[in-house]
Parts: sequence; C-alpha cells; structure tokens
Amino acid sequence: MPTTVKELVAAANAAVPRISAADARALHAKGEAVFIDLREPPELAASGTVPGALPIPRGLLEFRADPESPDRNPAFQKPVVITYCASGGRAALAGKLLQDLGYKDVRNLGGFKDWVEAGGEVAKA
Repeated sequence: MPTTVKELVAAANAAVPRISAADARALHAKGEAVFIDLREPPELAASGTVPGALPIPRGLLEFRADPESPDRNPAFQKPVVITYCASGGRAALAGKLLQDLGYKDVRNLGGFKDWVEAGGEVAKA
C-alpha cells in the first residue's frame, strides 16, 4: 500500500525525539551539537540561521552526512545532531535519515521560528 508524506513525517516524528528550543540553546552554548538547517538558500537569506549551523538543503543531506562521503563536514562528529527547517517536517524526515545512516543522538528542533521565539541568536545567512 502506498505511503503518504503525512505518514512518513508521522513515522519520523515518532522515531526522532524533539528537543525544546531552550535545551537546543543550551547545547549550542556549550558547542556540543551540530545544527543542520535544512531550508533552501532563499529561506535562509530571508530569515537568517542559527549561528554556526550547517546549511544543507534536505535534498543534499544524504551526500553531506554519509560517513564515507568526501563531502562530509567534520562538524558531524559532534555528539548531538539537531535538525530544523521552516516548520519541522523536513527536520523530522532528515532526523530519521540520519538515524538510518548510523547517527545515534539526533534531535528535531522543529522550525526555525521555534528557535527565534525562544530568544535564540540569529546569524545572517
């Protein structure tokens, strides 16, 4: 039976734990997590990004996060990976993908707006 995007996102949300913006900010302050901004470049340009976040559009994540990829960013070696996008759907799907690639501590922040509403610092993209 075919699966819908809604079902895929629900399954990903069930597999990838959410992290509150406050907890994400604490990990960011300690430098213990890599933040992955899954939005497209025009989205980042319009609203900014979490300082130091890796801007990796959802469609490129597999190639940038694969431990065997020459394009893998060394920041992926941090103990925690936090994904976010505009509203949380891409972040959930990306988190599940990262788990499938072997990442152990992956968390979904949800949307960038959650970060901003919690007083998170914003950097120009």
